Amino acid sequence: MRTRHVSGRESIWEYPRPPVIRPDHRRIQVIHADTRIADTSRALRVCETGHPPSFYIPPEDVRMELLDPCDRNTYCEWKGVADYFDLVVGDERIAEAAWCYPEPSRGFESIRDFIAFYPSLVDSCLVDGELARPEPRPFYGGWITSDIEGPFR
Repeated sequence: MRTRHVSGRESIWEYPRPPVIRPDHRRIQVIHADTRIADTSRALRVCETGHPPSFYIPPEDVRMELLDPCDRNTYCEWKGVADYFDLVVGDERIAEAAWCYPEPSRGFESIRDFIAFYPSLVDSCLVDGELARPEPRPFYGGWITSDIEGPFR
């Protein structure tokens, strides 16, 4: 269920804390160097106060052979420890372009092994054909689309 602001769009400032996971049946695509990296209508969207949503894609809908695990890990107070992947397309390697939670914290089990991508590091992240913009803060992987509103920090 989506909460709409008076503008008809979701306000990221009305998302809850701790974050919630919402199924999203729109077509989500990740494309880089004319290669379709991911394509799904079974994404999970993580919505947290003050952040554009991040989309988590089932691994079955991701070209996993293009993802190379790397040594980076980070910790989220809500979701647990994230593992990162380099994206390798042809001769190009994009460091830490994607991440997942192989052992998510309690309450976030539904995103186990789902893959999320940084829209700032790939050519295109699309939501039903709309090009998503990356959120301004580079650490976070939120996707800004016309159906949400900020202000974005």
